[in-house]
Amino acid sequence: MTEKKKIVFVVNPISGTQGKKAILKWIDERLDRSVYDYSIVKTEYAGHATQIAASAVHDGADIVVAIGGDGTINEIARSLVHTETTLGIIPCGSGNGLARHLHIPMDPKGAIDILNEGYRICIDYGKINNIPFFCTCGVGFDAFVSLKFADSGKRGLLTYLENTLHESLTYQPETYEIENEEGTVKHHAFLIACGNASQYGNNAYIAPQASLTDGLMDITILEPFTVLDVPSLSFQLFNKTIDQNSRIKTMRAKRIKIHRTQEGVMHFDGDPLMAGKELDVEIIPKGLHVIASEKKKKSFVETENLLQVITDYFTGLHLKGEELLAKRQSHLFELNRTLLRKLAKK
Repeated sequence: MTEKKKIVFVVNPISGTQGKKAILKWIDERLDRSVYDYSIVKTEYAGHATQIAASAVHDGADIVVAIGGDGTINEIARSLVHTETTLGIIPCGSGNGLARHLHIPMDPKGAIDILNEGYRICIDYGKINNIPFFCTCGVGFDAFVSLKFADSGKRGLLTYLENTLHESLTYQPETYEIENEEGTVKHHAFLIACGNASQYGNNAYIAPQASLTDGLMDITILEPFTVLDVPSLSFQLFNKTIDQNSRIKTMRAKRIKIHRTQEGVMHFDGDPLMAGKELDVEIIPKGLHVIASEKKKKSFVETENLLQVITDYFTGLHLKGEELLAKRQSHLFELNRTLLRKLAKK
């Protein structure tokens, strides 16, 4: 008789927007008991998931499953790197970037079914100033919004969207130097995103060509833009084509150093942290075992009528001065809100 695998579910009761009682019930109903013996542990404070995962590794757990968002996944995964213990994910956070890249269903029942299939791969992970990240990290506007989101007291896609749209109207780009093995380049940039995975979450593909297994990170540099660029940037962000925008510069590297003129916020997997002027970012190949979907989902974004809406917006407005700017900003806000509402359902 084959020995059953030991699987530990780590629940963050406050992450994301979903309640967890139903998920625990579905685990009991759907998990293949012929394969797994399972236990459930709830986190009680920030950083607790890291300790739980480390204990699970020490006790010989085969799989540790994160029930939560990208922050919970980060806490757990950092204890699993360079071990034989595998990360599983039941996504119920605000963005779920890593789970989406791994084609894990957003439906918890479907995610449990993926655990039952047990398809295991080994992926890269990254470090920014020696802090692990598994999806994305960066500086500039996305880090600034992460800080605002963390301080907002509310979770969910619309809260993040509102922070993003409001702050984007006044955020000032910074000058950065990016150093890699080929030399140093200077950019006046709105943000610099380093992608191990392809997206932030919510199907927002900031590094659409990124791979979790190539030993490299995809760096996306968004140069300053005007309010008129927002619809096309938004459309391309969710259509996996933002790297084709003229405001975007890209590079691929195993390690970079980012030099900026002043201290400020950075983010790792969406969590903000204040940091110094010098940032060291690197990819560590093949460092984490994860459970993924063996069958890739077709990524589909509802673009019907969206491009026409954007076109009508620019050709149909004949207002002038401040009235035009206010009208455009209001229209852009609603356009992006509508777009993200649709995409959040995917």
